[in-house]
Amino acid sequence: MPAEADLSTFRPKSEFLKVLLERGYVHQCTDLEALDAAAASGVVTAYVGYDCTADSLHIGHLISIMMLRWFQKTGHRPIALMGGGTTKVGDPTDKDQQRPLLTEAVINANLAGIQKTFDKFLTFGSGPKDAVRVNNADWLEKLGYVEFLRDYGVHFTINRMLTFDSVKLRLEREQPLSFLEFNYMLMQATDFLELNRRYGCTLQMGGSDQWGNIINGVELVRRVEGKQAFGLTTPLLTTASGEKMGKTVGGAVWLNADRLSPYDYWQMWRNTEDADVGKFLKLFTELPLDEVARLAALQGAEINEAKKILANEATTLLHGREAAETAAAAAKAAFEEGRVTGDLPTVEISGTELEVGVPIANVAADAGLASSRGEARRLAQGGGLRVNDQVEKDAQRLLTPADLNPQGVIKLAAGKKKIVLVRPV
Repeated sequence: MPAEADLSTFRPKSEFLKVLLERGYVHQCTDLEALDAAAASGVVTAYVGYDCTADSLHIGHLISIMMLRWFQKTGHRPIALMGGGTTKVGDPTDKDQQRPLLTEAVINANLAGIQKTFDKFLTFGSGPKDAVRVNNADWLEKLGYVEFLRDYGVHFTINRMLTFDSVKLRLEREQPLSFLEFNYMLMQATDFLELNRRYGCTLQMGGSDQWGNIINGVELVRRVEGKQAFGLTTPLLTTASGEKMGKTVGGAVWLNADRLSPYDYWQMWRNTEDADVGKFLKLFTELPLDEVARLAALQGAEINEAKKILANEATTLLHGREAAETAAAAAKAAFEEGRVTGDLPTVEISGTELEVGVPIANVAADAGLASSRGEARRLAQGGGLRVNDQVEKDAQRLLTPADLNPQGVIKLAAGKKKIVLVRPV
């Protein structure tokens, strides 16, 4: 079946594709019918690759992680590929300029950080359906350059590589594309070939922006090994208002708790737009689809209960049930009962600095309640900034020790959805 086929008319036989299609994970597939037949007749092995560009994955990676989770839950073997080798080159996809090159020490530290997430979603082991974690540095760093060009470069034409969006868009914008980056797609294709040889992997999954890279791997496996392989991508995920999923004032929505607290993670889901509740329940929870439909159909104030369930379920998957319940209780205390609990996000400020006095706009911006001090001032002028539950329209007013509440903190809020505690140290 061609990639552009109408997915809504396809009736899968495999549980894997049935789940993925029903829940909205599938955007393109190289041959949906053949992949469905393979998944219905036995255990399939699939991988998703993650470069080590930071010490935590972010919410943009979550949809592919959930795909790997459903892949395993429906009886197949997932591979989480760590890009210890490809990170040294940098993926040019969807980038206007070359990524900064990271040292090996930084890459290894990042790799250790991102591996933590997969333990929450996948079951690793040595069984036929247990997940596998591998690092492409294990083979890419052993390739001699002449050997690499001779064995793999012959299967790629410059003509076709120039047609891929990651290359074409950069050239159209007259932005430089280094020869180093140009090699990335060959290296990613080599990953698929190597995983096919080592683990019998026949499927690569990823975001829609990876379609060109995935196609290269499918073709390389066919040309070198004479075997059929498959590529499957997810749709580009945006909110109902058209923003990229997970875009916030404070930056990326990280998956590691030391980067983003479970409370902030819970609150991000709680703040989902009404129109996105059903979609996100399908993609980021394991609730049955009939329950998803019931929750998505709620109207008015009742939709807030669905958002809380979304927040609880998504946070439980990543941080555990206890962390989700603690976050929910803290939010209820802060927003519904007006109480302050120690589970709210906290920012620290120098006690000496507080004695002198710090403009509210500075603290609000530093705490991520506003994108800048100017934005904090505009927020205050509109009545959207509160200090200890009192509207504060003068964002230049100085916070001092007189603002500390009986718990020794200052409660700072932006709108109805964001609260931080300011604690002197």
